Amino acid sequence: MTDERIERRLTAILAADVVGYSRLMGRDEERTLADLKSARRTLVDPAIAAHRGRIVKTTGDGLLVEFASAVDAVRCAIEVQAGMNRRNGEMPPDVRLDFRVGVHVGDIIIDDNDIFGDGVNIAARLEGIAEPGAICISDDAHRQVRGKIDVTFHDMGPQALKNIAEPIRAWRIRVEGAPGIPDPPAGSLPALPDKPSIAVLPFQNMSGDSEQEYFADGMVEDIITALSRFKSLFVIARNSSFTYKGKAIDIRSVGRELGVRYVLEGSVRKAGNRVRITAQLIEAATNRHLWADKFDGALEDVFDLQDQVTSAVVGLIAPRLEMAEIERARQKPTEKLDSYDHYLRGMTAVYRRSSEAYDLFKKAIERDPDYAAAHAMLAWSLLIQQAMSGLPLPEESRVEAIRHARTASRLADEDAFALARAGHVLTYLGREYDLGASMVEQAVGFNPNLATAWYSRGWVMLLCAEGTLSVESFERMLRLSPLDPLKIGAWSGMSWSLFLLERYEEGRAAALKAVQQSPDAHSLAALAANTMRGGQAAEAQKAVARLLKVNPDFRAALAREAFPVRLPEERERIVAALREAGLPD
Repeated sequence: MTDERIERRLTAILAADVVGYSRLMGRDEERTLADLKSARRTLVDPAIAAHRGRIVKTTGDGLLVEFASAVDAVRCAIEVQAGMNRRNGEMPPDVRLDFRVGVHVGDIIIDDNDIFGDGVNIAARLEGIAEPGAICISDDAHRQVRGKIDVTFHDMGPQALKNIAEPIRAWRIRVEGAPGIPDPPAGSLPALPDKPSIAVLPFQNMSGDSEQEYFADGMVEDIITALSRFKSLFVIARNSSFTYKGKAIDIRSVGRELGVRYVLEGSVRKAGNRVRITAQLIEAATNRHLWADKFDGALEDVFDLQDQVTSAVVGLIAPRLEMAEIERARQKPTEKLDSYDHYLRGMTAVYRRSSEAYDLFKKAIERDPDYAAAHAMLAWSLLIQQAMSGLPLPEESRVEAIRHARTASRLADEDAFALARAGHVLTYLGREYDLGASMVEQAVGFNPNLATAWYSRGWVMLLCAEGTLSVESFERMLRLSPLDPLKIGAWSGMSWSLFLLERYEEGRAAALKAVQQSPDAHSLAALAANTMRGGQAAEAQKAVARLLKVNPDFRAALAREAFPVRLPEERERIVAALREAGLPD
């Protein structure tokens, strides 16, 4: 029997790789390779040599390095990350080269100059959960380096790492200039829902044409909408997902901030009359890739491609859903892509609060008169003009908005988005309270995960003087889409609902949130009314003074139009509170 002795030793292992390497290569192979070689030659390899490290192996974009001490390994990692962050400077996120680094101290097996064992695996798994431009080290490494390196360590707690039997306590080191998302305040993270939850991030536009950005964004919106129709899923709304657009992100941070288990990301390439969609589903807590695929097809089949992506994702994260539900989710807004293009451009204008929205939705309707969502959004674009200023629309515009909202309601069928927006317009501008309430109730029934539907229900219930239902609706909307720009309108609407319920201190708190983000007629008037009725006349007068600076033409009597609550006595209560706060009549 041959006596083979296995060589072991305790050592510090550093694992590193490039964030989004496949995406970078897909965008520009030659540049990515040149940048990586330059970084290795001028920064990475010299730093390893200076800290007495040995490169064990390279794997394209990855490195495995052995050090005699944890202090050397961590100092090397900090030097490399700081140098890379300086090199990247103000480079756009789609071309910058960011490393993730993991460091562990453990027992390894030496074989043919290669190293093996749990120590190596743990370092690699720590690298996988590190943020771009940052370093993640094990508790064993932390014990070796604390007090010896002048950096701040953030305790990440026990981490369940893939194929590692026991949770490993980990520590984060953020290096100046890193693009990672900051730690949120303690206690501010939403809890995971009790059902499968997902956020769909903005897809990369790989077409090489910035004019096609709207197309990639529109594809994601449709996937979000399709996923949201499944009552067994918790789906984060578009406006919260899109706050990560154009940023170098860490999937784990996204999962924590939005309170979801899964993240879907991908890319869209549109060339001629062909479209390619790539998508991958990731478990946020572990950064583990669960599924990836690509979908190719002709432009005229774009909705079928969206259906394929949606069906594949849902089949993975909710396997017990029946195929009938998947089939029912296949609702297409229009088969006329030219109209669809104009609609998508209009939605982009809405999110930017651009006056172009009205014209773009009008063009969409000209090309497809039966496009329910375009009719609803044209009406909505007119409603926004009155809502932002607090001043009544010209009669011609009001009549036009109501006409398009009626058309949308007739065409909407089970389109929750179109029903909610149209119902909101008919209630606010048309004072058709019963019809509007019926429409928003249908909308949340058809799609209980659509934040927009709950937002419109909140406002419609407010206008119907159903304060409790309104508050509940806004709370549901804010949970579904915690980062949504519409949260300003939700806080403002909630403050008015709380005013109706005579919960003035809570109403004041909600109004303050809205005012901090957007001091307009709605939010400042809500602050003035709640503080006045809450016995804080001086603060109410200050709110009125700000309101008159924002809109010198606003008057107390105009509140009857700006806040057309169904019950006359409630309208008069609003007018009286604003008048007492000092707003001219």
